[in-house]
Amino acid sequence: MTADDLADAVRLAVELLRGAPTSAWENGAKAGSLHWDCWETVEHLSDDLFSYAAQLGPGTPPLDREVPFSWHRKRPGGPANAVHADRAAGLLQTLEACGALLVAMVRTTPPQVRAHHVFGVSDPEGFAAMGIVETVVHTHDLAAGLGLDWDPPAGVCARVLARLFPDAPVGADPWPTLLWATGRTALPGHPRRTQWRWDGRVRS
Repeated sequence: MTADDLADAVRLAVELLRGAPTSAWENGAKAGSLHWDCWETVEHLSDDLFSYAAQLGPGTPPLDREVPFSWHRKRPGGPANAVHADRAAGLLQTLEACGALLVAMVRTTPPQVRAHHVFGVSDPEGFAAMGIVETVVHTHDLAAGLGLDWDPPAGVCARVLARLFPDAPVGADPWPTLLWATGRTALPGHPRRTQWRWDGRVRS
């Protein structure tokens, strides 16, 4: 996984989401099977990308905890974020900016650097892969809520599966398999997951 892979995923997601009418962000439509509305889901995605960039940022990144930003929820049940967009000014530029921060950190952080994630201490490549999963899967959630069609590149999905979901079944197309791996759908012979996590640890 590379910084370019991540940049492409964020760019494609933003381009798709720009096709949603302005009113769609204000009507409270849920993002797919999530309990969050579409606005909250973009804020959550932005926050994911920001927090992954921040995790790689210190001179000696922590290996046992997150960088101590203050996360809070705007409402009970909403996502706990450090990043919140100004509703009067727009939303997608926030997503673009947070994506660019992670792209820059992945591009410039030495590959031997390690940083904490709850799903395994990882390297810059691993954080790129995590950012791609967050981007393509949450854009799937958003597309369902906004009435858009989303089909990310198969090659990127295949590389993400290899990096973060090494035990995923083989034989199906990469994108449906990634949706299965993240609990969004079933595959033939594999019922929809009710619990899941990736393995962010560095591969030998």
